[in-house]
Amino acid sequence: MCDSLFRIEHLEKSFGSHEVLTDINFSVNSGEIISIIGVSGTGKSTLLRCINRLEEPTGGKIFFHGEDICSPRFDLNHYRAKVGMVFQQFNLFSNMSVLENCVVGQMRVLKRSKSEAEANAKKYLSRVGMAEYISAKPDQISGGMKQRVAIARTLSMDPEVILFDEPTSALDPELIGEVLDVMRDLAENSGLTMMVVTHEMSFARELSDRVIFMENGSIVEDDSPKVIFENPRMPRTREFLNRMLAKH
Repeated sequence: MCDSLFRIEHLEKSFGSHEVLTDINFSVNSGEIISIIGVSGTGKSTLLRCINRLEEPTGGKIFFHGEDICSPRFDLNHYRAKVGMVFQQFNLFSNMSVLENCVVGQMRVLKRSKSEAEANAKKYLSRVGMAEYISAKPDQISGGMKQRVAIARTLSMDPEVILFDEPTSALDPELIGEVLDVMRDLAENSGLTMMVVTHEMSFARELSDRVIFMENGSIVEDDSPKVIFENPRMPRTREFLNRMLAKH
């Protein structure tokens, strides 16, 4: 499995005496779209935050292109440019315009000129349907628009991988569709590797290459959407999906 983009081995994370992740093992290949599902509080977001080193793992290893990302010699800034993250709460700079939010990281981390960064940002803002709002501040646009800007900002860094941490969970129901449409376009047309923590079962079922079901900080099942949704091996997976699908 040395050609894997990510290799996660025996990953553990505790906060004090509370163990949040227990013996997590899986690999991610380039171009794969993986949805991570499970009840709230089961460690899904913590897993993503360990993968991009916003949280320090308590134990185990995470390899990216064969390199240990927790090594003291590992170039974390370069890594975070390659592994973008889209958060629940958008994390936009409120004092900057939409365009500036998509430019600042390119200039600081990738050392692009302002004109090059702006041209790249405009390309991706156009792709997510936000071209006409480039001068707006975040408090002047809807939650769905903010999340689309956050996705454009991540794309502007030319990542290999995007980690999505419940990107629709902070949105009003009528705004969820516009963000899912952008993610659907990325899944079908970008070739990017995507790991998506989500409660949107339609996205997980229709657009994932694999679905990981987590419970109590462990991976219970990791398989194709067809197996997970139509014939899950574990009763706990079946119970979760029955509950989730009954809501829709």
